[in-house]
Amino acid sequence: MPAVVSETPSVEVTDTELPFSTEDPYATEEPVYAAGPEGEIDEAAAEKGWEPEVYDSPSSLVTQVCSDLESSPEELGQSPAQWLVEGMHMEGDEKHILLLGIPKLCPEYSSAVKAAAAGKYERWFGDGTYVVTSKKVDGEQTIPPGTYRAEGKMDDCYWERTAESGEIIDNNFATSARKITVTIRSSDGQFTSERCAAWKPVK
Repeated sequence: MPAVVSETPSVEVTDTELPFSTEDPYATEEPVYAAGPEGEIDEAAAEKGWEPEVYDSPSSLVTQVCSDLESSPEELGQSPAQWLVEGMHMEGDEKHILLLGIPKLCPEYSSAVKAAAAGKYERWFGDGTYVVTSKKVDGEQTIPPGTYRAEGKMDDCYWERTAESGEIIDNNFATSARKITVTIRSSDGQFTSERCAAWKPVK
């Protein structure tokens, strides 16, 4: 008896159009920003094309700078605006992001960031030896002549005014002080401060 061979009909699979759409009606290519001032900063910066070099987002840059402004300038003997400029925060897109974001996240520093952007701000002076001059000297720390005051808890604070030759004109060592005022003359050569609070111009 001959063998029976069963043949399974082949089915050709073709691309067919489904009677419904497979696209997500809620899908969007538009970025979604967080609610609140952080989202406002990120959205506004994106519209302008501003991007921070190191931080993940414009708002994370502003958040970190606001946090640093609480302590870093005083520790370094710098005014907030001076810290922003000398810390290289007021360059490129970061300048625009901080001008936009600081008033939203730490408005108490709004005047500092505006002064930093304008290049007109008060300078403070921490520990170190400064050449007495109103001009900038390459490779040197400088301090303009004037009257300065250091305030705060100061233990073993030493300061001195010296002539260009290095001869001491005036100096003092305070084992414990809360306020010290010094007038630096235009004829002085250098001013040195060790373990004192920041010297701020007396207005």
